[in-house]
Amino acid sequence: MKVLHIHFGKEGGAERFLVNLAHSLHGRGVEQRVLIRPDRTWKEEIGQYGQVYEGIFRRYSPSRFLFAARLRLILRDFQPDVIMAWQMRASRALPNYKKARRISRLGDYPHHLNYYRNSEILVCNTPDIARKVGELGWQRGLEVITNFTYSLPGPVVSRETLQTPEGAFVVVGMGRFVRRKGFHTLVQAMAKVENAYLWLLGEGIERENLERLVDEFGIRHRVRFAGWQTNVYSFLAAADVLAVPSTHEPLGNVCLEGWCAEKPTVSTRSEGPSWMMTDEKDGLLVDCEDFEALAAAIRRVRDDPALRQRLVEGGRQTMRERFSEEAVTDAYLRLFSTGTSKP
Repeated sequence: MKVLHIHFGKEGGAERFLVNLAHSLHGRGVEQRVLIRPDRTWKEEIGQYGQVYEGIFRRYSPSRFLFAARLRLILRDFQPDVIMAWQMRASRALPNYKKARRISRLGDYPHHLNYYRNSEILVCNTPDIARKVGELGWQRGLEVITNFTYSLPGPVVSRETLQTPEGAFVVVGMGRFVRRKGFHTLVQAMAKVENAYLWLLGEGIERENLERLVDEFGIRHRVRFAGWQTNVYSFLAAADVLAVPSTHEPLGNVCLEGWCAEKPTVSTRSEGPSWMMTDEKDGLLVDCEDFEALAAAIRRVRDDPALRQRLVEGGRQTMRERFSEEAVTDAYLRLFSTGTSKP
């Protein structure tokens, strides 16, 4: 089995899942190659599982012809059985290569289906995204396969590295600094959680606004901007609770990472977490942009050791039953071989 992945994303959950899936497929003996944007921080990691090509696809640029010619050379050399386009931009570049099964993986809600003309099968990571695809009129193959994650071994980051007292209660939030990730709500909430520290892992266009908000609420002394991290588990392992404050989150890989690191998780009721999590069983759920409720949930986790343990055990059970590496990888292998993920 030979699989060519095309992924033009930058940094985020979809990129981390590509690396995770490539790792798992490699362990199952699948030969893989990957076409990505230049200078991705995860290039070296995914390069462990197959040859990596770098390129840029611009729809309204003469460079697209050079890209298409290069892609033809890659296909002629590799002759994949499956071409998997990750997200919208890669799907636009998906060639009409009849010798391979052509799959597009969606990690968000599409507004239309124009980008998927050459796709035979759409893979959605939640049932709700699949529902939306059906409403838009998709009539070819449609599958729902969710994500998995796994903990990468590595040293726990020293709290001293982030100028954080050893005994402090630490909340971690991570992802791209864009408005829909809701980090502004998390900063507001942390202003009401006394003596707790906040670690923000990520970068993005909202960084300056978040910095301004931290100063406005007078909590600069207990907020740390740690930048983008490729191994988030080292930071999760050193923290006490994971907060997921998104207003729009199609799935929420970060919830899986929190469960995998065995950290209690507090999330808003955005799309993905509402589907993945059960309130009071494997996480605490609050309304989007309700910073008061988010602060109260964080305080509950801080002040109730029994609750913390219950949420950790619940997350472990949910991971095992619904988001295991074995089950997800099996589904992809069935899809690659037969055109359906169902056993």
